[in-house]
Amino acid sequence: MARKAHDGLLACGAFAGPLFVAVVVIQALTRNGYDLAEHPLSLLTLGDLGWIQSATFVLGGVLVGAFAVGLRRALEDRAARWMALFTGLFGLGLVAAGIFRPDPSLGFPPGAPSGTPEELSTSAILHGVGFAVAIGGLTLASLVFARRGVANGERGWAAYSLFSAATALVLAMWPGENGASIRYFVATLVAFTWTTAVALRVRAGVEVPRDAIEPVGPPALGGRRSYSNY
Repeated sequence: MARKAHDGLLACGAFAGPLFVAVVVIQALTRNGYDLAEHPLSLLTLGDLGWIQSATFVLGGVLVGAFAVGLRRALEDRAARWMALFTGLFGLGLVAAGIFRPDPSLGFPPGAPSGTPEELSTSAILHGVGFAVAIGGLTLASLVFARRGVANGERGWAAYSLFSAATALVLAMWPGENGASIRYFVATLVAFTWTTAVALRVRAGVEVPRDAIEPVGPPALGGRRSYSNY
């Protein structure tokens, strides 16, 4: 029963990314006046249909939060505690970004000013805080997973986690507005691809608690200590 509960929570992490990206892409192709090359995906929370993206942010955050709980329960080692905490921050940031909306700008929704506002509203500031919390949590979770991978001898997964952390952070925080909307979208793809991959990996049982790798009995005289994975 416990295993099934873990699987369900981990499945939330595998499902969150594809759902979020699919909703964004569908809206980018169908929302009147929206251009992904010019408008950050956060602007989709505005207008008559803005509730769709707002709900997607919140739902994505809730699913990521459930995934964080699943990580903690499935792995149960020290690294998993930090991974769960930082992954939970990623989810919390997404929820905040859904509750608080940015200001209309760049001509979206139709009728909005063509430029960016000189002074941000409280809602827009909190939306930005949510974005920062999300990208920060994702980056730290990736770094913890990378360190765990090195300790377990899984250098490929460690390198992938480091790449995901660095790429998402650089794309999201790169200064300047030129190409910002595309950078944010690619950062979102990188972040959710990583969470999906980790969720599927842990759910498949490839990852095991590091505490479960313990020595079995004293080593024979002149021999080597054996280890059991259980």
